[in-house]
Amino acid sequence: MKLALFAGLGAFGVLYVAAMAIAVRQARNAGAGQEAAPSPFALALGFVTAFFDTLGIGSFAPTTAALKLRHLVADEKIPGTLNVGHTLATITQAFIFIAAVPVEMATLVLMILAAVLGSWLGAGFVARASRRKIQIGMGLALLAAATLFLLQIFHIAPPPGTAEGLAGWRLAAGLTGNFILGVLMEVGVGLYGPCMILVSLLGMNPLAAFPIMMGSCAFLMPVGSVKFIRTGRYGLRTALGLALGGVPAVLLAAFLVKSLPLGALRWLVVVVVLYAALSMLRSAVREAKAPAAPAPVPETAGTAV
Repeated sequence: MKLALFAGLGAFGVLYVAAMAIAVRQARNAGAGQEAAPSPFALALGFVTAFFDTLGIGSFAPTTAALKLRHLVADEKIPGTLNVGHTLATITQAFIFIAAVPVEMATLVLMILAAVLGSWLGAGFVARASRRKIQIGMGLALLAAATLFLLQIFHIAPPPGTAEGLAGWRLAAGLTGNFILGVLMEVGVGLYGPCMILVSLLGMNPLAAFPIMMGSCAFLMPVGSVKFIRTGRYGLRTALGLALGGVPAVLLAAFLVKSLPLGALRWLVVVVVLYAALSMLRSAVREAKAPAAPAPVPETAGTAV
């Protein structure tokens, strides 16, 4: 079963790389060569966020804050940029943690399938959603992320269980929860923190959450990414930087660093994420108050050209 998961991860990775290669080639053929070259800032951002993501900080909320603060990507393209940009690093994490951490394989596979299905539906919604809806969704997602960071800082969490798998109603609850988290991933809500809380509430060993949450993201993110790439609702240059900068950071964090005192960093992330959340919601309010553009005057027969 584990070998089949690794084969699936490899196949999804190939699908993702092929979609990105086509997007880069199309950008170059369209004369947008600069868009096909990652910026130094995006490379650095990908490295830093993937490094701390591997150690348990998460990458979506810090990346969203950085993109919003520097105005690198239009608000409506941020969810797609997060998913497309962090996919490669997440696949790398999944290979490492599925191999290293014990978890019941049936639970792992079913939780991954539930998240992938949710991601597919969520990506379709985000790809069609208006700019203002995405701003509201991202603002609320960032507030939720800040809340989870605070729960981690103050150690407000359910007591750890010992189970390595789920059965019966607990399995049904886990699948429902991971399906919802898959949907929310496409709006910009990182899956790691909520998934850790979900499996802990259901009585699992929190360590078993790592292959579940990383495996779920590694399979669902390529699925969502293909949709975002097809619709163009992402920033290609920034996503490339995140992808190329992220993989070496994952390897460094997983095999050399392994752990760091992260308390002060979590406080910094909370402050930055809260600022970005309020900024996103303020943008949504401004969007609502902005006067609507006048409707175009329809052409009539006999109009001079």
